[in-house]
Amino acid sequence: MGDGVRFIGAAERRARLALRHRLAPGARAGSPEEVADSLVALHGTDPATVYLAVGARLADAATTVPETERALYADRSLVRMHGMRHTVFVFPTDLTAVVHASTGLTVAARERAALLKDMAKAGAPDAAWLKEVEESALAALARRGQATAAELAQDEPRLREQFAYAAGKSYEGVHTVSTRLLRVLGVEGRVVRGRPLGSWTSSQFRWAVAPPHPELDVAEAQAALLGRWLTVCGPATEDDLKWWTGWKVTDVRRALTAIGARSVALDEGTGYVVDGDVGPVAGPAQPWVALLPGLDPAAMGWRERDWYLAPELRPQLFDGSGNVGPTVWWNGRVVGGWAQRRDGEIVWRALLPSGVGREAQSAIGAEVQRLQGWLGSTRVTPRFRTPVEKELAG
Repeated sequence: MGDGVRFIGAAERRARLALRHRLAPGARAGSPEEVADSLVALHGTDPATVYLAVGARLADAATTVPETERALYADRSLVRMHGMRHTVFVFPTDLTAVVHASTGLTVAARERAALLKDMAKAGAPDAAWLKEVEESALAALARRGQATAAELAQDEPRLREQFAYAAGKSYEGVHTVSTRLLRVLGVEGRVVRGRPLGSWTSSQFRWAVAPPHPELDVAEAQAALLGRWLTVCGPATEDDLKWWTGWKVTDVRRALTAIGARSVALDEGTGYVVDGDVGPVAGPAQPWVALLPGLDPAAMGWRERDWYLAPELRPQLFDGSGNVGPTVWWNGRVVGGWAQRRDGEIVWRALLPSGVGREAQSAIGAEVQRLQGWLGSTRVTPRFRTPVEKELAG
């Protein structure tokens, strides 16, 4: 690094995390919209993650479920849709056009081509037939407002058509047109997931027509998304940015140039922050604790995680595919894991060899009670289970 490049150490990165991710008590948010806006995206593959991530950051955690449901399904100020890395997230509605243009278009083209190729191999009807079915299905969805695939098939029976997939392969199977088509329409930004059939922990979602949004220039949208994320999560390395967005490295570098990102020195090498964010950041006045769910944005935000997660803890806290489970945080470091037992009790375990001190234990205990209080009788089992979570849950 050349002269004049500022070094940002792990302690300051943890201070930024505490404030910008709304984890320190004094930084907590007043609404789910404030949480989502601060984090840019809430991981939505596991429905419960959205609520648990919001609840960990709200000043009044008791409002977590009704306020998040309001934002998602009444006001539509938050939208669940495909985004980075072809993964489902919850975004602020005003960010949907940026996400669609910056990360969705390429994936959408690939998904539609794959569907048409698979149907052709199976001798299924052609693209013209599929276009007719999807237009009919979208019209039915607009009439209904929200609907499951089965409900849509009552209006458009061709959605029930099936075709063989990967015949002769070890993973061969049968796909229903509705399953594949709705997925493609979701990636294309034409439909979004609506209210689930069950409670807030259910993964049986209805579908709804996506809110209208303008078509943006891809490069401009990539710059906008990267700028939003780097404001919250900077500093970050090029590898962090490439991993989080799922873009090619050329796209990442072009976006960094477009926003005038500034380079800084990190323990991992060169990092980047948005222009104007090079100066020091003071941390919260008091120590802080958080119980974060599996796939939480704070735990999954960076590819290089040693500054907040000791490498020796990873085998216990991640599954075989790299999905993080529920984590216990103390002052910006992951110190353990937590789980909910069948009787509803929330339990946790320190995983550091030295354990945690009395102050941390007391604070963690209080946060356990806070989480227990708003969960009430709800039982939550992470979609991606990890060794320590399974062991604690019994």
